[in-house]
Amino acid sequence: MEKGNTPWQVRPAYREEWQDAMALAWKTFLKYEAEDYTAEGIRSFQEFITDNMLYRMFLLGSYEMIVAKEGERMVGMITVRNGGHVSLLFVDEKYHRKGVGKSLIQYLCNYLLTEAGISRITVNASPYGVGFYHKLGFRDTGLETEQSGIRYTPMEFVL
Repeated sequence: MEKGNTPWQVRPAYREEWQDAMALAWKTFLKYEAEDYTAEGIRSFQEFITDNMLYRMFLLGSYEMIVAKEGERMVGMITVRNGGHVSLLFVDEKYHRKGVGKSLIQYLCNYLLTEAGISRITVNASPYGVGFYHKLGFRDTGLETEQSGIRYTPMEFVL
């Protein structure tokens, strides 16, 4: 569990935190990312985060989520699938550029390396997130792509 000098705690998500995490993802997506997407892309993203199959995968442990919380407030979340692919990473706007995203990535890296023996993380970074991932040491593995209206740059980080 990450505590250090931060006012937030990073830990695996509880089942009852799913809705709050997806609400945080949606709210943050609309404010910071939606302008980079077509109507199709916005619809695709909304369908993804409200998909019941995704929630069932979370409940079964095949779609893992880590959260950052300050008291009862969810300030960030990250999800991972397929043994090391970051699927979602969102931070509450009041906590941008304060280290929450970095804390989530660090926790995830430690977890994947020590618990799962995984030494490589991949992500399809949104246009808004590319700079963040580069700052943490991720490198592009391809050019920006668009699929179902979602724009992303494939990246990886080797632990």
